[in-house]
Amino acid sequence: MGRGVAAAAAGQVRRASVAQWQREGRVAVWLHVPILQSGLAAVAAAQGFAFHHAESRSATLTRWLGEGPSRLPAFASHQLGVAGAVLNESNGKVLVVQDRHKTINAWKFPGGLSDPGEDIGDTAVREVFEETGIKSEFKSILSIRQQHKHPGAFGKSDMYIICRLQPSSFNINCCQQECLRCEWMDLDELARTKHATPITSSVAKLLLYGYREGFDKIDITMREFPAVYTGLFYKLYHRELPESYRNITW
Repeated sequence: MGRGVAAAAAGQVRRASVAQWQREGRVAVWLHVPILQSGLAAVAAAQGFAFHHAESRSATLTRWLGEGPSRLPAFASHQLGVAGAVLNESNGKVLVVQDRHKTINAWKFPGGLSDPGEDIGDTAVREVFEETGIKSEFKSILSIRQQHKHPGAFGKSDMYIICRLQPSSFNINCCQQECLRCEWMDLDELARTKHATPITSSVAKLLLYGYREGFDKIDITMREFPAVYTGLFYKLYHRELPESYRNITW
């Protein structure tokens, strides 16, 4: 069968399928097209399908069959970046880096993009180790930044979370591919210097406040709960609750 005949036959099948789905009262159709069969996307588009999203080995198309505008959820609109503020509480020094590939070499906390399925704290610990060789433990979330139309996120929105980490090693092994400089800096100096990024400067002041007055005043901590979906769990981040409130029951 020639390619044109095959496409025509596929089109007839799609038309019959759409009619059948409408008779069954379905309101939407999701179509997953493997990359090696990407030519089928054109056939589906001729039947009213539109791209929803694409991943490395497939694309997903949708067609809304219900009344009115489509109510299907949009694909993921944010990317997630995570940084780690690693504070040595014994001497008040914090781990900072300068990016090798930035036009302005300002001090910042080491960090990077979260991998799919990776928890926030795990991203912070991994990125700190990859950039500086420092091993650490997640303690809390300090801040969350949201920025829309981010040039580095293909014009989508960007979430950037800074975590408080506790170091378990102290000898820096700076990643030369990513970092121009890595060092332990006095937290008080980082809070005052003009050579830090604005978000780093702000979070350094917050971290200094917690270091002096108690981390319970700044920490957003994590608790894990079972999800409504069998076998799954989720992590809830919030300010720490006193025990008397945490155990309130009827």
